[in-house]
Amino acid sequence: MATLGLLAIITAKEGKGAVVKEELLKLIPPTRAEAGCLKYELSADNKNPDRFVFIEEWETYDLWQDHMKSSHIAAHNKAVDGLTEPLQLFELTLIK
Repeated sequence: MATLGLLAIITAKEGKGAVVKEELLKLIPPTRAEAGCLKYELSADNKNPDRFVFIEEWETYDLWQDHMKSSHIAAHNKAVDGLTEPLQLFELTLIK
């Protein structure tokens, strides 16, 4: 059975990168402990200090949806409200 891959691009509004990064880092421990989380890695864009990328892998779509409904995602969304551009999200299937 194929897993669900995700590429999430988070772009902070100009000058808000440090605050957004701090909030993104808070997501890592609780998310990695969630059922179905196989990979949850945060990277920073080398050319834009206000852009961050999560590379994720989940056992199933439903387990990822549980993650999206979690209390730590809700707290994160509240903390960065108004500080980011619209999320770019790509759902992926690994080919090889």
